[in-house]
Amino acid sequence: MSVDEDARWLDWVTRQFESIAGDDKEIDLDEFKTALKVKESFFAERFFALFDSDGSSSISLDELLKALDLLIHGSETDKLHFLFQVYDVDGSGSIDPDELRTVLKSCLRESAISLPEEKLDDLTLALFESADKDQSGSITFEELKDELETFPEVMENLTISAANWLKPPTVHQEKRATPRYLTRAYWQNNSRKLFFLCVYFLLSLLLFITAMLQHRHGGAWLMVAKGCGQCLNFNCTFVMVLMLRRCLTWLRATWVVRVLPLDQNILLHQIVGYAIFCYTLLHTTAHVFNFVHMSRVSTFSLWEYLLTTRPGIGWVKGTASVTGVVLQVVICLMVLCSSTFVRRSGHFEVFYWSHLSYVWLCSLLMVHCANFWKWFLVPGLVFLLEKIVGIAVSRIGGLYVVEVNLLPSKVTHLVIRRPQFFHFKPGDYVYINIPVIAKYEWHPFTISSAPEEADTLWLHIRSMGQWTNRLYEYFRQPESPGASPQRLAASLRNRQQLRAQEELFSCSDVTTAVASNQDDAIELTMYRQNGSQVGAEPPPDEQGPAERGEAPPLREVSAKFSENHRFCNIKCYVDGPYGTPTRQIFAAEHAVLIGAGIGITPFASILQSIMYRYRRRKQNCPSCNYSWCENIKDGDMKLRKVDFIWINRDQKSFEWFVSLLTNLEMDQADEEPEGRFLEMHMYMTSALSKNDMKAIGLQMALDLLAKKEKRDSITGLRTRTQPGRPEWGKVFQKVSEENKGKVHVFYCGSSALAKVIKAQCEHFSFNFYKENF
Repeated sequence: MSVDEDARWLDWVTRQFESIAGDDKEIDLDEFKTALKVKESFFAERFFALFDSDGSSSISLDELLKALDLLIHGSETDKLHFLFQVYDVDGSGSIDPDELRTVLKSCLRESAISLPEEKLDDLTLALFESADKDQSGSITFEELKDELETFPEVMENLTISAANWLKPPTVHQEKRATPRYLTRAYWQNNSRKLFFLCVYFLLSLLLFITAMLQHRHGGAWLMVAKGCGQCLNFNCTFVMVLMLRRCLTWLRATWVVRVLPLDQNILLHQIVGYAIFCYTLLHTTAHVFNFVHMSRVSTFSLWEYLLTTRPGIGWVKGTASVTGVVLQVVICLMVLCSSTFVRRSGHFEVFYWSHLSYVWLCSLLMVHCANFWKWFLVPGLVFLLEKIVGIAVSRIGGLYVVEVNLLPSKVTHLVIRRPQFFHFKPGDYVYINIPVIAKYEWHPFTISSAPEEADTLWLHIRSMGQWTNRLYEYFRQPESPGASPQRLAASLRNRQQLRAQEELFSCSDVTTAVASNQDDAIELTMYRQNGSQVGAEPPPDEQGPAERGEAPPLREVSAKFSENHRFCNIKCYVDGPYGTPTRQIFAAEHAVLIGAGIGITPFASILQSIMYRYRRRKQNCPSCNYSWCENIKDGDMKLRKVDFIWINRDQKSFEWFVSLLTNLEMDQADEEPEGRFLEMHMYMTSALSKNDMKAIGLQMALDLLAKKEKRDSITGLRTRTQPGRPEWGKVFQKVSEENKGKVHVFYCGSSALAKVIKAQCEHFSFNFYKENF
């Protein structure tokens, strides 16, 4: 911090202290804990004891400011000495293993990390052995200093810790000289959307002016009403065109995707929806004022013009006014129920059912306006055809949920038997209907399995609303003893296959036990050295890709002995698949995949498919391009590097896909001359970062143990889990310096984080795609 910032911060600390301290102008331990807002009292007690220089069991303002001044303006040695005193609990001048273990245990609690006692012992031993250079059985100040110097980032950020303890106010950053929307990078990265919006605006303006000129003899209010009405004719049909999912999915495979913003059809649908709302209000208001004028010169009153058919306005028995009022109410309800606060508050059903009012909306528009059918005819027929095809496709063939896994953070993993002619691309999504959960409700979810997996579809569904919660609770209930014979036969067949796989477990060439922190589940992932699945050989009519000579699948074999895993045979219907922006990934040279929480689901499919193609690429002859695998057409994959970033709030969230990520790490176990093709970056936001004194020791111990065991203690992966949130500027700067080609960033997660990442992408001139459906 600068001198001025230091002064402002210390002034804030003084005022904060005075607001907490009583009449005696001192604060005790309880008040100090309240001010620090720490989860674990150990650090509050240690800081309090060190700040209380006179040992009076209370801290005065002078004592506090003196200690803070030392941590801010003191030398590096002074700050390290303070850290050493925190760890030296008994004040003996050295740190023994028990003291270090106590500190690390408190660090784990502060960071919301849960590890078994054996792992805590390993962490303590790793850090102690590394720091105890002379093997004297204790760590001296000089030894701790030498150990910290091997972690430059810790030494660099040590001075920031003091400011974090008392939660200083956010410093307002200076506004950028140039607004973001006026920068060259913004226009380059949003050129298709901006071009489309400009054309849309000019077309709307042209329609408005044309209609006004045609009715210029009817007065100003009638001109405005007719101009808005003509714009409504266009927008009420165009809003449907933007939701022709099958047509848009087909167009994504053509040159049109390079001209039109197909990836942002949902955003444009919302924009057109709000435009309809505004045009409707203006159209209705203009007609009301026109009716006021007409009521003064005619025999009909204002209420008759507005609410009856007596004036004869409209081409179907004068119903224009009545249908107009109903249309205004319907449109207002649809816009209100489509608002973010409704959809994100767990009431998706309100949005879903209110949006079905488009049927009544189109019917009323046919009656209300004489020319609307001309606008609606072609788009309406295509829309109707899509619906019919969707219903037919979803009902053809019997689809069943054959396996269910209940994962941490209330995530339901559904395994659905895949239809023979169901083809999709990585990152696509489907609408699913499960009658036993809700007979008429369809909900969209990303397919998390790879297209190369021929037998099943995976869906990972997080419980965030009424339908998803009912789904989770349904499968959490014990199975009914009165199961049907077909369901029992299917369950028995699956269990026999599972037992056969367990028998082969002991003789497999490579066995990887994925450490999961679930107390009631053990995942055993079995692979041969060549990456093929270990298991009983399927019958000829059920052979997978590996048996047919194709690339073996990256598929996990799970044996879960718990109520959270079950085999079943539940009827379901699937409508899709539908394309997403991630279809552009194989056209990129350097892809950065960013998933926040359950936002990993589209990337689960993409990562598996990428590694399939990557493995097949390695099996091609570099000189003549001859392939040892069948059906390999990989000319559309230009990827040279993939960076996968997964951000989770807590430790348990990583258990959703830990087995899949382990398999991907195993698939490229050998280092390559040009570096790893796929790099993973894990972030845990609840964990305290290395610039917080309460976590320095823990993060050092985790680093040391990860290097020793070649495995992260939190996830069990080889990739080290980083604490806190990513510093996007540094992350993208590193990506830019790798020079692997044009960078495309694909993101799935919260909208708030999307804005931050998009701004950084514009700064580095990266292409940004957000998963949205």
